[in-house]
Amino acid sequence: MNIVIGILIFAVGALVGFIANKMLSASNQEHQQLAEKANQSEATLAQYKLDVAEHLDNSTQLLEQMNTTCQKAMQQMEQSTKLLQQATPAEGEVMPFFSKETQEQLAQTVALRHNKTTRPDKEITEAPLDYSGESSGLFNDKKHTVTNSEINE
Repeated sequence: MNIVIGILIFAVGALVGFIANKMLSASNQEHQQLAEKANQSEATLAQYKLDVAEHLDNSTQLLEQMNTTCQKAMQQMEQSTKLLQQATPAEGEVMPFFSKETQEQLAQTVALRHNKTTRPDKEITEAPLDYSGESSGLFNDKKHTVTNSEINE
């Protein structure tokens, strides 16, 4: 009987140990899965931080380039303004539209033109010959027999 009791205790102990191992092993697997997810999240967060830092560094470089370009453009504008102010003539100096030779030729052409005699204006009392003396009646509101009658077929 001692042997049977020993075997029963051994079987019950083995069964309890097997069930405990399954339960502990399931919670251990869940713990390992959660630990893996946490490690993945930490790695993803670290990569995200690196990406953000790189993006901010690139943005800083681009803004510096824009600032440099704007400063160069402002310097060019100042130089152009100075050049234009230097190139504008004083109030007494006016640049002619035509060259000196062209102005001389125009003066000679004007001198060669003959003077037109002006005729006294006549009072015109008659209508031009291409106008009719009578109205056509086109814009009257009268009904015309041809356009408003019905056509009999």
